[in-house]
Amino acid sequence: MRAFNFAAGPSTLPLEVLQEAQRDLLDFSGTGMSITEISHRNKAFSAVVEEGESLLRGLLNISDDYAVIFVQGGASTQFAAVPLNLMHHRKADYVVTGNFAKKAFEEGSIYGDAACVASSGDKTFTYIPDVKKIPFRKGTDYVHICSNNTIFGTRYAEFPETEAPLVADMSSEILSREIDVSKFGVIYAGAQKNLAPAGVTIVIAKRSLIGDPLEICPTMLKWKVQDKDKSLYNTPPCFPIYVATLVLRRLKALGGIKVMNEINEYKAGLLYDFIDNSPFYTNGVEKKYRSIMNVPFVTPSAELDDAFVKSAAKEGLVSLKGHRLVGGMRASIYNAMPVEGVKALIEFMKKFEKENA
Repeated sequence: MRAFNFAAGPSTLPLEVLQEAQRDLLDFSGTGMSITEISHRNKAFSAVVEEGESLLRGLLNISDDYAVIFVQGGASTQFAAVPLNLMHHRKADYVVTGNFAKKAFEEGSIYGDAACVASSGDKTFTYIPDVKKIPFRKGTDYVHICSNNTIFGTRYAEFPETEAPLVADMSSEILSREIDVSKFGVIYAGAQKNLAPAGVTIVIAKRSLIGDPLEICPTMLKWKVQDKDKSLYNTPPCFPIYVATLVLRRLKALGGIKVMNEINEYKAGLLYDFIDNSPFYTNGVEKKYRSIMNVPFVTPSAELDDAFVKSAAKEGLVSLKGHRLVGGMRASIYNAMPVEGVKALIEFMKKFEKENA
């Protein structure tokens, strides 16, 4: 029996996708080769990249004004790629709302005048600063945010309106809710949370912004090069791109992001409602900014937290231990987590509370 995997990443994938990938591990598209063996120059694989891009454009309503590329290195590599492609005047604003937003800010500081213009660190990142009151500076090359904070379980309820291009790390919520891509200069997302195995990152970048990267930008990090070569400048992470394409197919067949968002809101609502009505469990995030992807919670003690994680694993509810920065538990309920998994978690939480309250 498959476990319900609540890991923050690499995370659970749809069973149907895993079964299809399993078949293609031996013979992909009649080539007589595994999907893990096939050359990225093979027409059969080029078709995968083209389909993946087309599906992304359709699901997110991305215009031709934007490049859509699949790159290596994870979202953390994009912490450097962003300033190396965009920081022409060596000036950028960052909003720090969690661990990865902080890392992006620190990386940006290497290349120029990066300023933390707002932070929620004063309350352990349990809220998002009021986007209407952030003192963005004039003359910046871009404004960077992390739209959903995996560790602390927060997300932007609304996005800031900025004069400079808005850049968003959407790794832990890409394709989970409807967004207006045209409001952003760049969106990037590591795929291992909501889309594919670790190894591939999606970059959606306005083409008018990426034509003149900094001279020191390595060729591999130049978005214009990856765009020109249709994500095939060098050998890409073929298998993760292939799985991402399968996941995108499934999402389209399900009814698209609108339907997925409704399901995600329902799942998160079930879990938050139970926590809020329990005297035993606590979620410290301000309700307006609660993530529907990552739900951290604690029991009355660290000892009970540890017992909860161990007992849950025995029931097939795995990877519930919270990040070391915050402790407790965290249920990551990404697109691929079925409603049944959330309901099973809630039933276990009821049982554990009854036995330990």
